[in-house]
Amino acid sequence: MAKKKTTKKKVTKKKVTKKVAKKVPAKSTAQGELSFGAGPAKKTTKKNVSAKKPTAKKAPAKKAPAAAAARTTTSRKTSFSPVARRIRSESNIIRQKILLGEKPAMKFPLRSLANVNYSASTGYFKLKGKKKERTLTVNTVKTFAQTLKMMSLSKELIETDDIATKREAYYVSKNWQEARFKEQPESDTVMEDVEAFFGVNREQLGFVPEEKGGDVAGRLVVIDHDRDTGEELRIDCTRFGSGAYSIPISVEDLKFETDAQFILCIETAGMFQRLVKHNYWKTANCILISLGGVPTRACRRFVRRLADSHGLPVYVFVDGDPYGFSNIYRTLKVGSGNAAHLNEYFCVPQAHLLGITPQDIIDYDLPTHPLKDVDIKRAKDALKNDPFILHYRAWQKALEQMVKMGVRAEQQALAKHGLNYVIDEYLPQKLANVGQFLP
Repeated sequence: MAKKKTTKKKVTKKKVTKKVAKKVPAKSTAQGELSFGAGPAKKTTKKNVSAKKPTAKKAPAKKAPAAAAARTTTSRKTSFSPVARRIRSESNIIRQKILLGEKPAMKFPLRSLANVNYSASTGYFKLKGKKKERTLTVNTVKTFAQTLKMMSLSKELIETDDIATKREAYYVSKNWQEARFKEQPESDTVMEDVEAFFGVNREQLGFVPEEKGGDVAGRLVVIDHDRDTGEELRIDCTRFGSGAYSIPISVEDLKFETDAQFILCIETAGMFQRLVKHNYWKTANCILISLGGVPTRACRRFVRRLADSHGLPVYVFVDGDPYGFSNIYRTLKVGSGNAAHLNEYFCVPQAHLLGITPQDIIDYDLPTHPLKDVDIKRAKDALKNDPFILHYRAWQKALEQMVKMGVRAEQQALAKHGLNYVIDEYLPQKLANVGQFLP
């Protein structure tokens, strides 16, 4: 009889143990949600059939164990880059708000001329502080998702020490299903939003432009380093024959040696090639830089660092039209409204305009072309809305004079007086009166 009673007790005990074991995985699954399921719980049940150890398994079932597991998985690639850390931090804030049932939002600086100030003391367009907010709603869900995907792509590029051109980033989005971009301008805008959100330049996010930075010739040695060996590379910009040194996409680690007297920035590649062909840099003891239109950020940063490091004046030679003045020259000198969050680093406050000015058209009897409607509109918009133009009366007079004349002139118009008139007459005469250059 005693044996039978003992047997019954053991059976009863086993049944009770099974009931307790079933409760533990159910609780763990509810709290774990994503990563913790029935699989690991069953293993726990088998190991603890005859003891009270199932209660010890409550430790993993703390708040959001799935998130902890995800962090453990990705930590293998975790980058200690400040930008990567910020991306993880901001993404986690957004995630936590979603889990709490709240609407996440991101605030971006309003990037336009209407939200910038200019003063000669700072020397560049500075943000006033207005911001736009992007909240996750039914209407903004696609743009919000695209922003997060762009942040994710940036994090991946940083952690793998890779880069993507703006065009490549656009094509990567074709894998984003409903969040993909239809056209590249959409992709570029979101990329700039992310850049402004974190207050860094796109190169720090792993994105690079398609266009090159610009060309350099003249009395300058650029000191770079071999990426693989770290060996110092001395690049003599006087030894490129009929060619020139190309400004790289990243210029922060470059150093310079020069005995030049000034930097001459030139809008068109054609004029740059003429000056290089005839070694004008030797005659004038200067450094020639081809802007290739509106200068890239790399080009602007290169000029700024070079000028600052050796205290060199910067003179700018562009076409005599509203685009050359308010887009090319002004962007080089003070930056742009669209990139106002970065202008402090990508502007050249010491720059002055050498020509072609409206007065040059008269003084040098240059051939002209009528101003187009878009030229007139651009000039009038600058006179009304551009903080830089509004700051300098000299610039207002120049644009008003051009609109009144109704004409524009190209750099190459100087060839009317001879192909090398620009070298023999125009530049020497202008450089003899630098005090008359437009600010």
